[in-house]
Amino acid sequence: MKVQFNREGLSQALALLTTIVPDRTPKPILRCVKIDAAKDGVRIYGTDMEVGINYLLPAVEVKEPGQVVVPAARLAAVVRESTDETLMLKAAEGLCEVRGADSHFSIYGQEPSQYPPVPIFKGEPDIEVSIDSLRVGISQCLFATAKESTRYAINGVLWEIKGKKLTLVATDGRRLARSRVNLASNPSEKAIAAKPIVPGKTMALLEKLTGGEKDKVAVKLVDNQIMFACGNVVVCSNLVEGNFPKYEDIIPADYQKKITLQTDVALSAVRRAALLTSEESRGIKLAVSKDKLVFSGKAPETGDAEVEVVVEYKGEPIEIGFNPQFLAEAIRVIREPQFELELGQSDTPGLIKAGANFLHVLMPINLS
Repeated sequence: MKVQFNREGLSQALALLTTIVPDRTPKPILRCVKIDAAKDGVRIYGTDMEVGINYLLPAVEVKEPGQVVVPAARLAAVVRESTDETLMLKAAEGLCEVRGADSHFSIYGQEPSQYPPVPIFKGEPDIEVSIDSLRVGISQCLFATAKESTRYAINGVLWEIKGKKLTLVATDGRRLARSRVNLASNPSEKAIAAKPIVPGKTMALLEKLTGGEKDKVAVKLVDNQIMFACGNVVVCSNLVEGNFPKYEDIIPADYQKKITLQTDVALSAVRRAALLTSEESRGIKLAVSKDKLVFSGKAPETGDAEVEVVVEYKGEPIEIGFNPQFLAEAIRVIREPQFELELGQSDTPGLIKAGANFLHVLMPINLS
């Protein structure tokens, strides 16, 4: 194999691939990427056996077709540190050579035939959505997935289609985030019925995909896997097994205490009220009374903080405690200049609504 690469294009591809290639694994070949050079182009593959990437490289000149499997981190470091506009990569008999204007690297590889297969995208998609819309939807729910849980279903994000909207839902048992995204075309019947749960790791990878305002992500469901194609990149992922909670039962529907807040003002108030909290007193209190909302936090060893925000409110006073990190994470992803905070009682969840497409449910905490 002998290929001349545009260094920047190769570096971008390897930066994405190394996000899934494991650093530690009992299978050394999984620490590698596979480069397959054919007359019609060069593809780089990476996988950890749960998520795989198939990346078609632009701006290459294939002088001799062939394949090589080489450690991902080593190759990425060599390409990243190079100052050349183009690099020549030559491989034969398990040895990969990378040459620049003033440099020469020899990296030992592995047998290409032993590399696990990474699926390719075939046929018509089940779903199409703009890359920009999908990235917004991911940002508004991914943070609420469970990071460590024996209930594997909540380690992922539920995909649910209703009409021409894709609903993304995530929860860790203490909060729930729901974001709705417009689809770019009519979904297939298979996609409507499926309701797949996509791993959080895969959702984070999709958020990194680059593309313009008009670029679309094509989505296809195949057995227990889901595939995404966007531009030169194809991502394949196993789905999370299990049943996602009946999230609609968790969303309050009859709250009477409603406050409209400016997004930037509320986020600042939450962050300032939390400045003097400690590990032992991790909550902040929201006290709502006539035409004002007071955010406060305190800890015996540090002191207390209080931030007052003027609001339009005529209802019954209420005090409720929240985890300030969870509250700030929910407000931070709101794209509208203002949102609505709905409250029931001091021991019932708080509800945040922003526009027609974002909703967040947050369990209260006891501050006594």
